[in-house]
This record gives sequence, structure tokens and C-alpha cells, in this order.
Amino acid sequence: MNPTLLITRRLPDRVLDAARARFDVTLRDRIEPLSADELRAALRDYDAVLPTLGDRFQPDVFADVPNPRAKILANFGVGYNHIDVEAAKAAGVAVSNTPGAVTDATADIALSLILMTARRLGEGERILRAGSWEGWGPVQMLGTHVTGKRLGIIGFGRIGKAIAKRCHFGFDMEVVFYNRSKVEGPGLPARQVEMAEAMAADFVVVAVPGGKATYHLIDAKTFDMMKPSGIFVNISRGDVVDETALIDALQAGRIAGAGLDVYEFEPRVPAALIAMENVTLLPHLGTACLEVRTSMGMMAVANLIASADGQVPPNLVNP
Repeated sequence: MNPTLLITRRLPDRVLDAARARFDVTLRDRIEPLSADELRAALRDYDAVLPTLGDRFQPDVFADVPNPRAKILANFGVGYNHIDVEAAKAAGVAVSNTPGAVTDATADIALSLILMTARRLGEGERILRAGSWEGWGPVQMLGTHVTGKRLGIIGFGRIGKAIAKRCHFGFDMEVVFYNRSKVEGPGLPARQVEMAEAMAADFVVVAVPGGKATYHLIDAKTFDMMKPSGIFVNISRGDVVDETALIDALQAGRIAGAGLDVYEFEPRVPAALIAMENVTLLPHLGTACLEVRTSMGMMAVANLIASADGQVPPNLVNP
């Protein structure tokens, strides 16, 4: 008899086929995260769970299911701040993720947000679609030039380095970065600097992992380090940024604009952000390519199979 597996959202067909070849799969074909009752039932009623963003396996959930049947949470995604990995470990539940597969797609979204915000592309499309475009003019919708500017990256892991590569070699940008640990050999012309210098760049992109260590890493004090012409981009996790502080900085004109793919309380997006034309808003599209989502899913299934075979999952995050 195959072990039972709960998949909490619909995944690409190839991934579902691979999972069903090895597991007795229950597919929860809904978009919203697991409810409080569903979280507890997942640990109690299945041998393994394939969760994703928003499925909040926090200490209270593990406390209510002290001897979980589930032995692995094979997270779909590189970020796993919605899972308390220490509480999972204490309960005997392995946690894995899907690193690597998301790097290029997420870096591409960062570049998209830089260009869309700097060149006012979203605003321009809205004007055209509304029938308000009256024709080309020499001073119409002037934006910010990107080529040759300075880029500050907060977090210089796989994704941060991929963003730096695109910006330096593609747009001749000077790259500075802030990282909590020393980065030896960044792999391209880039200087490691303190937070204040990185935040003072022309464009600032946040690419740190989510979790307790980075909660509200970017706050009112940090936004004060930016210059009034600076553009801020977040493709990491929503709660890395104090959203209220971001709104205050934008409304006061302390920064010029922002490009966001993630939000502190998503899918809720503050009306104040929606109302601003100098803010580009995407619905968490960072990895939204079929090839990427399939690779992520196959990596999660590989972690599940390793666990079922009594082996260490290749992408274990709580050894």
C-alpha cells in the first residue's frame, strides 16, 4: 500500500502524475491556504504533506498534534517561513524546500519591476487602455533611465547574485550589496557594503529569505537611508518589509517609487498602494512559468520519495 500524501494546491499535471505514481494522493484543489482545522488534519491524517506559501504550520499546530502521522512537509517553494522548522523538528517532522529551481525566474521578475517602475510602463498601459493617450510628445511620461545606474541588493544569495548578473552585464549597472555574512568571491564586479550604502543606491532590490531573522528588516529607519529619487523593489517575502513604513515613505515623497511582487498580508494589498501610480504591483508572479513550477514540483516529489524510502531528503532544511 502506498503512503498517503496531501497536496494542498493544484500543481502542474506532470508533478501530479509523478506523485500519484508513488503515493496515494489527496489533491486539495483550492487556492486559499489551509485553514486551522485543515492544518491539524494534514499532520494527523496523512503520511506526508506537500504544502506551499501560506500554509502556516506554526508551533500551535504542532502542539495540537503532538504525535503527527506526517513525517515530512515537502514545501513547494524555496521560502518556508510559513513553517516553523524547529517546531516541526521537535515533532519529528522533516521539512524540505525547492531551492535552485526558482532563481532565474525570480531574478527576471526583479528586472521586470525595476523597468516597469522606472519607465512608468504600468501607468502608460493604463492610460492607453483607458483611451486617454493623445499621441507622442517629447515630455510625455518621462521616467528614470536604468542603464549605468547604481543597484543596491539586500541579500546576496542565489537570487541576489542572479539579479546582479542581469543588471551589471545587461544594463551596465554598478552593483553594491548588503549581506549579513561575508560573501567571498561574488562572481562579478560587486562590492559588499553596509546597509546604509546599499539602500542609498538608485535602485534597491530586496532578495533575502523570509523568517524571524528578516521580519521587518526594511522599516522606517531603513527607508530613511534611501534617496528621494530611489526606487525600491521587493521580490523576497512580504513581511520582510514594514508595509506601513513603505506607504509612509512613498506618500511623503521620501522615495520615488516601488515595485512589489509580494505583500505583508497577501493576498490583501493596501488601498494606499493600489492608488499610487508610482508603484508597480504584481500578484506574486515570481516563479509563475510552467517550466519553473514543474521543476519545483518535481523537486518536492523527489524529497517526498527520499523520505518514503527512509533516506534523507536532498533539500532538507531542518536536519
